[in-house]
Amino acid sequence: MKKDYLIAGHRIRIEGDETWIGAVACLDGFKPFEVEPEDEPVACFVLTDEEMPQLTESQYESGVDGITDVFGRYKDGYLFVMMPPVGDKLCFWKADNSNIIHFKGQLMPRLVRFALWIAYGVVTLPFQTVAIHTSVIQYKGRTVLFLGESGTGKSTHTRLWRENIEEAVLLNDDSPILRIVDGKPWMFGSPWSGKTPCYKNESYPLAACVRLSQAPYNKIHRLNIPQGYAAIHPSCPPDFAYDDKLYDCISDTVSEVLGQVPMYHLECLPDADAARLSCKTVFGE
Repeated sequence: MKKDYLIAGHRIRIEGDETWIGAVACLDGFKPFEVEPEDEPVACFVLTDEEMPQLTESQYESGVDGITDVFGRYKDGYLFVMMPPVGDKLCFWKADNSNIIHFKGQLMPRLVRFALWIAYGVVTLPFQTVAIHTSVIQYKGRTVLFLGESGTGKSTHTRLWRENIEEAVLLNDDSPILRIVDGKPWMFGSPWSGKTPCYKNESYPLAACVRLSQAPYNKIHRLNIPQGYAAIHPSCPPDFAYDDKLYDCISDTVSEVLGQVPMYHLECLPDADAARLSCKTVFGE
């Protein structure tokens, strides 16, 4: 059995038995991206009984709510392991120069969702595609990407846009896809949108990036290229930051953005005036 998903223009094929197909299909957000399995996929995600290869180089480790994640290398390629506090781990591995990713382990929805996100990144980064931790507004056919650490107020600011600026619509609230299409930066909706269920299979050109920080006033200024890189880089997947090949792909995509799209820093209050200020700065309205 197989089921295809077209995410930011990249065809991902889920191939295997009903358990594996169903584990992905039941996840919130994937249905809008489902397509007929016709053309060749950029990658096949398969469930296997093979033994997990031995990790030879741990490149990044993190932990949330008792779940430990490790991304790194085995002798032939990339390996990712998620270890929950209870139950079996979930892992995947991908050999270099192969478009097949092997998954093995516990198919808990939370584990599957995040593992798919990491796997998608591994196979699409070489195609100038990066899943970015940010919130994105679509306004009159163009998008604005709002950057900042967790808790900065990205979701609050995009909500203020929707409440106070006519035609402002949320595209994605946690992990939209940035992709360079025909030399131009575009933002795509994705099946990953954090706590906000906003799973739109839509895409629009990127008009600007705005880094947010909290302040007792509203003030915005444009960033130069080094400042812009420092603003957007922390929002890129940290798992890939310590692999030269993957990090070069991220840097290449970000450089394309910085060369074409204005970057701003908005110091702001959580109010309507802040939303109007950023809208006026980006769109002149």
